[in-house]
Amino acid sequence: MNPRILLVEDDPTSRAFLQAATESLPAQVDVAASLAEAMALATTHTHALWLVDAHLPDGSGAGLLALLRARGLTTPAVAHTASRGHEAHQALRDAGFAATVAKPLPAQAWLETIRRALATTSDASPARVRGVREAGPQAALPLWDDAQALAALGGNRDSVKAMRGLFLAELAGVREAVCAAARAGDAEALRAQLHRLQASCGFVGAARLGAAATRLHQAPASEAALEDFGDAAQATVSAA
Repeated sequence: MNPRILLVEDDPTSRAFLQAATESLPAQVDVAASLAEAMALATTHTHALWLVDAHLPDGSGAGLLALLRARGLTTPAVAHTASRGHEAHQALRDAGFAATVAKPLPAQAWLETIRRALATTSDASPARVRGVREAGPQAALPLWDDAQALAALGGNRDSVKAMRGLFLAELAGVREAVCAAARAGDAEALRAQLHRLQASCGFVGAARLGAAATRLHQAPASEAALEDFGDAAQATVSAA
């Protein structure tokens, strides 16, 4: 019997990629876009594994795991995050996640992580699985990195085209939310939007925009970084 897995991811582009990859295991996948939705699904159904985004619109992955553990649920859990810093991954492991992965990552690496988690539910030394390479300097990057997108999506050009369509449909709203948070001086909201966007950019190969988002995430008060982000977002849409 195929395992039943809960996937918690609020970003539509990342969710579509991760859901399709997980279903190819094969597995039955329940999908939640928020902490509240995840709580409802996890307490209603029995899952073999939880795949939990570290940042959710109504809370955190660590907070969700704590709530579920308080209910007496012992399902193994893997955290996925756009953060690549050691401290962020260590904090998630300290919160009780069996493993952590950095998005974006190729579908095969994602599936290998799931298989390990399903096979070793009591792993005492959880491992961090790294995603694809870090972006280089923004100015040296193309708008679209087809090789990166194809690597993430198993070489399927139709999937790349479909995922980019979904990404572009969401991009205008994300750009406006980023700019609004920056104008309001709300660094927390700004970083939350950029965190989601960084993973999406990796999955679809939006190289220049991904690098601009990373720069702004690191320097949320920088007018130059915000301007570069806006320019990269506009250029990405125009070049589609």
